[in-house]
Amino acid sequence: MEILLIVAVCLFILFLPMIIGLMVMGGQKPVVLIHSQSGMTSKGYIGYCWTYYIFGCLVPLFRGEIGIALMHLAFTIISFGLFQIVMSFLYNRQYMTRQLTSGWDLHDTAEMNDWARIKLGMAKII
Repeated sequence: MEILLIVAVCLFILFLPMIIGLMVMGGQKPVVLIHSQSGMTSKGYIGYCWTYYIFGCLVPLFRGEIGIALMHLAFTIISFGLFQIVMSFLYNRQYMTRQLTSGWDLHDTAEMNDWARIKLGMAKII
């Protein structure tokens, strides 16, 4: 019985940042983006990045940000994993900011675009 209690406490501590992130920031929700010049569409995400908490620098790698992935891997190693915990709260916002400043625009429903602008701290376009 003691072993089960110890395992339960360890799992709770391990997933505590994820629990806090999901409670405070909400789960990550997809937002459709469109590239202003090429017309290509992509997905961005708003909210707590639980995928980054679990998979770390593989998330930017799979999203095509190889340089960012290598930098995050280095910071994670240097900080003994603390960087990965902190970045799970910040990554989606930073990714969306990089996308929106490099030619991508919000292209979802009006409600979702407004919600994304609020979460990202963007001014509303009239």
